[in-house]
Amino acid sequence: MADDGPQFLDVGTGETRRRIAYLLDPPARDEEKGLVWLSGFNSEMVGIKASALAAWGRGAGLGCLRFDYSGHGRSEGRLEDGSIGRWLEETRWAFCRLTRGPQVLVGSSMGGYLALLLLKALLAEEPAQARRIGALVLIAPAWDMTELIWQRLSAAARSEIASAGIHHRPSRYGDGPYPITRALIEEGRRHLIADAPFGPGRPVAILHGLRDEDVPWEHTLKLLGQLPRRWTHAYPVADGDHRLSRPQDIARLLEIVGELVRGLKRGPT
Repeated sequence: MADDGPQFLDVGTGETRRRIAYLLDPPARDEEKGLVWLSGFNSEMVGIKASALAAWGRGAGLGCLRFDYSGHGRSEGRLEDGSIGRWLEETRWAFCRLTRGPQVLVGSSMGGYLALLLLKALLAEEPAQARRIGALVLIAPAWDMTELIWQRLSAAARSEIASAGIHHRPSRYGDGPYPITRALIEEGRRHLIADAPFGPGRPVAILHGLRDEDVPWEHTLKLLGQLPRRWTHAYPVADGDHRLSRPQDIARLLEIVGELVRGLKRGPT
């Protein structure tokens, strides 16, 4: 499927209903194995890593789902109105309604956080859907993202959020500024993994650059302490930054994904 032909899924009901854009490559084989890409905050489903994953999936005969959260890319809404719970709901609707068979979730930054939250929610509420998640690949996962942002904000930025309800955080990537709202921070506290650790019950691979200035490597080390070590493995990239979008980074990512896809036949235990 070309990157310029999205379809749309309605999520929610009533006043909260919104349309999210998605790209879906069906599997070329009967096994229905597939990949689900989860983008980062203020990122889109047609980014470098997402497009590379989809192209690799097509070559391997795998399905691949990508979508833009509300307020992102080609989906409806404003970024300022988003929240972790809102984007998690969209992730859950997309996964449950648009994919079939065993899947590997691949999430970058906030997408890695949402992958963990999706698995945690499905384990508790829809175990049959959770069983379809065979593995997670997390790229610099910004787990408990809103607290990570809050802790790294200056006193002036915190004061601006408290008084005006929003702070526009500069971006070093030329895609900013990022709107950080009081609602985003406060609602995010309902979804903190640190407050309620869980066992994933399937492989979790974490790829993280040691030169990441947005989500420090130490943040992944803390995540390793939250998840049972029998399921998790970290792959540090000595000279990698937050985006890990260089050819060598993508090659390593696809190598890890390939290994986990081959293990989908065994499924989680």
